Amino acid sequence: MTEPLPANPAYFRQSQVDALCRGDAFDIVVVGGGATGVGIALDSAARGFRVALCEQADFGKGTSSRSTKLVHGGVRYLQQGNVKLVREALHERGLLLKNAPHLVYPLPTIVPLYSAFEVPYYWTGLKAYDMLAGKLGIESSKYVSGSETSDAVPTLKREGLRGGIRYFDAGFDDARLLVNLMQTAIDEGAVCVNYMRVEQLLYQGSRVSGVVAQDLEGGEEIEINARVVINAAGPFSDAVRRIDEPAADRRIQPSQGAHIVLDHSFLPGDTAMIVPKTPDGRVIFAIPWHGHTLVGTTDTPRDEAPLEPVPLPEEIDFLIETVSGYLDPAPTRDDVLSVFAGIRPLVASGPNQKTSKLGRDHQIRVDDSGLISVLGGKWTTYRRMAEDAVDRAISVGGLPALACRTEALAIHPGDAGSIEKLVKDRPELGQRLDERLPYTQADAVWAVRDEMARSVEDVLSRRTRSLLLNARAALRAAPRVAELVADELGRDESWAAEDLARFEQLAEHYLPS
Repeated sequence: MTEPLPANPAYFRQSQVDALCRGDAFDIVVVGGGATGVGIALDSAARGFRVALCEQADFGKGTSSRSTKLVHGGVRYLQQGNVKLVREALHERGLLLKNAPHLVYPLPTIVPLYSAFEVPYYWTGLKAYDMLAGKLGIESSKYVSGSETSDAVPTLKREGLRGGIRYFDAGFDDARLLVNLMQTAIDEGAVCVNYMRVEQLLYQGSRVSGVVAQDLEGGEEIEINARVVINAAGPFSDAVRRIDEPAADRRIQPSQGAHIVLDHSFLPGDTAMIVPKTPDGRVIFAIPWHGHTLVGTTDTPRDEAPLEPVPLPEEIDFLIETVSGYLDPAPTRDDVLSVFAGIRPLVASGPNQKTSKLGRDHQIRVDDSGLISVLGGKWTTYRRMAEDAVDRAISVGGLPALACRTEALAIHPGDAGSIEKLVKDRPELGQRLDERLPYTQADAVWAVRDEMARSVEDVLSRRTRSLLLNARAALRAAPRVAELVADELGRDESWAAEDLARFEQLAEHYLPS
């Protein structure tokens, strides 16, 4: 265990950079700071390995902050017959409920039924879902009457409603959990740095022996030596593989998933709703989340994986039209508070495969150079993916066969008490960022001090979820956040103005067009 770092924003990140610059050899270097990469850093450090992680942008900038906010086995994958993935994911769901109860919580979910023949079909399927969860199950699914269904989801259309199946999955805040995983990894001895882009690989003979990374803040290049390099770049995994082998084959098929966010009034209460079948072969969820209603997702194949994906107009229309068939009143575009999209790093076994038919299983690939790549997977199974990757690293790198410790390892619980103390010391920081957002100025300051936020975007998109909840409110809050971030980082007014302008340009993509 390392000593706690002082709550100084410059020192916190710089201390991590300094650890990379000392020239000490690491056991493992991880490329990518999403759920998979941070999970690998935590697993490695918890076993006792010396591990460094480099993330090209902010932690979770890509896929890991843009999920449907569910920790789940995947009802759709059960329909596809992928029992192994569902069982594994439900096991991991149970572990997360135990290890991160401050962020992962049981989520009752209703499948509304408007046809009598649907009742035995969905009841049987969800009973199988319960069975696969085993001892880590939450609560048994059951049939509920039309009136009970309406009580649970008061905005459901009642005409023709025969009842529903009530089952449990889990909800979470993806970016917040990722930040806590990063903090836990550092507590265990890992070195984790955002805005540290890997540019090259180092070699001893024909074997990968480290990376060359550029600090995007300071500008310097850093050589980081390691016995094993693990590529955990998610949708960008093929790009990292091509640093090693320019002619490397394509393994990732990017698929875009869009979401819309509505007011809480469209789904009052604490129960989610699922549309179990849509024309594109997916399911659509409406979920209560941070006092709002989140609706998603879509499945749109992409040729490339952009770092900042933008929902397509037809994706937004699809989500509104689909959920409008179930909710009364039906939402319109004018009701949409924010839109966002993420990229799934699906693994394709051949060309021209329909993305909605591809599973979320993960693969561990070892290239001739010894570069290990973790391909595919999903948020819920990040811990198992990390365990498999570190087990493989032990074999590839000849590391000691130390056992995985993460099944029962509690995740860093955050710092609510510290934020309260900050407000006590500086009462003005207790003011809300915006009347439509559930965050205060103290949340922004603490994000910079203790959570390695480096910009307005980091604060409003990932340390708080302001941009995803209400893009217009986030834009209103941004000037004050720019001042707070600049003050904490010791930047001048010119830097604050430039950072604010970057955020305002970014936020335009979160406004429904």
